[in-house]
Amino acid sequence: MKEILPKDVEQKLNDGLVLNIIDVRETEEVAEGKIPGAVNIPLGLIEFCKQDLDRSKEYVLVCRSGGRSGRAAEYLEGQGYRVVNMTGGMLAWEGKME
Repeated sequence: MKEILPKDVEQKLNDGLVLNIIDVRETEEVAEGKIPGAVNIPLGLIEFCKQDLDRSKEYVLVCRSGGRSGRAAEYLEGQGYRVVNMTGGMLAWEGKME
């Protein structure tokens, strides 16, 4: 599984790159703040929402600490999707939030 550091995600966003970020935390966790532009798909719904994802795009998966997003990344990778897990999760995020 590919991994990316939060500071590298932040740098890519600051450089103007468009990233496809999926936040797999629960809705109430995301309500406290998320990376700008991230889409919330709770881990428990990934299996049911995967058909809405574009297999030609790469997705950055995010959660609180990196564990749930790691599980989501392993699952989606096994289903043929291109994914990267953001290590450290939102606990390590120092960038802007919405």
